[in-house]
Amino acid sequence: MVATGTTATVVALAVTVSLPCFLYGAWIMIDNDPVTWGVLTWHLKYIVTGLTLTTVPLLAWMAPRLFGLGGHSSQFGGYAVVHALIGLTAYAFLAFGFTGIVRVFRAKWEHDLYHDYDEDILLDEIGGDRMDHWRTRLRVGVFGYTIMWILAWLTGLTRYAIRYL
Repeated sequence: MVATGTTATVVALAVTVSLPCFLYGAWIMIDNDPVTWGVLTWHLKYIVTGLTLTTVPLLAWMAPRLFGLGGHSSQFGGYAVVHALIGLTAYAFLAFGFTGIVRVFRAKWEHDLYHDYDEDILLDEIGGDRMDHWRTRLRVGVFGYTIMWILAWLTGLTRYAIRYL
């Protein structure tokens, strides 16, 4: 059986490695105009990798220990709860942002703007009167997720240092 400290180190490294994936994925979107299908899929490769590196350890290692599942003693209390609530808030922001992503994606897809980009077509025009709302939701979700993810990451690293170093 692998020692808990070793597993904790692997989890901390996996979550830490996701940060460059998120940053590079964001840079791809910021640096490319127009956002074509190729740019979008390039961006999503890094974002999905980052989400996987964060979510798999969360579901497979962190949550069972927090709630005492699978024969682990419960760590539900104190700093672990703070870390969990901040992380949960990050995922709530991500879900909020997804509601905007879906609408923006659908509007661009229906007008074939991923394959046949037309500079004269504005997103605000094709998405109806609510497109500005959906784009705002996307931005709030992405920035909220990023800020809360960084806070959760820092509290997690602090918790790791206190517990395993």
